[in-house]
Amino acid sequence: MTCDIIFRVEGPIFQAALSAHFTTHDGWNGLEGLSDEVRAKARVVVTNGTVGLTEAEMAMLPALSLVCAVGTGYEGVDVAAARARGIAVTHAAGINAQAVAEHALGMILASVRRICRFDASVRAGTWRGDVGTTRLVSGQRLGVFGMGGIGQRTAPMAEALGMRVAYCSRSPKDLPWDFHPDILSLAQHSDVLLLAAPGGPATHHAVTDAVLDALGPEGYVVNVGRGSLIHTPVLIAALEAGRIAGAALDVFEEEPNVPDALRAHPAVVLSPHVAGLASDVQHQSAALILRNIEAHLGGAPLHSPVPELAQP
Repeated sequence: MTCDIIFRVEGPIFQAALSAHFTTHDGWNGLEGLSDEVRAKARVVVTNGTVGLTEAEMAMLPALSLVCAVGTGYEGVDVAAARARGIAVTHAAGINAQAVAEHALGMILASVRRICRFDASVRAGTWRGDVGTTRLVSGQRLGVFGMGGIGQRTAPMAEALGMRVAYCSRSPKDLPWDFHPDILSLAQHSDVLLLAAPGGPATHHAVTDAVLDALGPEGYVVNVGRGSLIHTPVLIAALEAGRIAGAALDVFEEEPNVPDALRAHPAVVLSPHVAGLASDVQHQSAALILRNIEAHLGGAPLHSPVPELAQP
């Protein structure tokens, strides 16, 4: 089977897996940089939830019939426009959940135990410097906003450290942890607020001033979901005023641009949207994308269509 694929995301593992079977093209910097010939014959686009694929971009690809998101998120893909054109959309639902959960736990530990600040102090030659002492993670209350695959994997690991877990999701689940109907209530009962919800209108700027004030001056917010969950100026103001103790962020509103105020703040732990990028996960995701493409080209049912386009 011949097929031309455009990559809207960087990923050597993904590209190696697919270039062995198909013709691939780099569209990392936009479709405009590709030739008319490539855009005319491309049948598949590989992207992610952040970069996505807009209706206007789909219009530039007359042969497009499949969009594959490499992770669980696909909020940047215009699914309605895809449906209108008969374009299939797949994602890798839950495939990176364990990797993100492990990263989330690491960020919780790094924030509460001030690991990065101690590291910087030693590197600066000041030994313990003026970092001070830290609280134990054990005994603290973890509130998980978005109890999907990531939350359900993080919660048991947090419990193993002695944390008490509660959660907020669209509806209660058959889980052993306390349910809160909204994020404000969850924050009021949390020392660490973990954001693991998907992006989109329903969660846009879910973390408000009121939520951060409910978390309080000894509370931490950790975001491994989507940058859009937090309004960045609101978070910066809360940090600078000492209304929360700290933040750990793997995702940002305008990636890869991170405000100077966040990069300079000593109580902020940062990582460049890598929580789900474990190589093991990328190999699994690449294999799933390959199976979806082969199924699509062969007229068989897709293995992981997005819910909006799944057959009943």
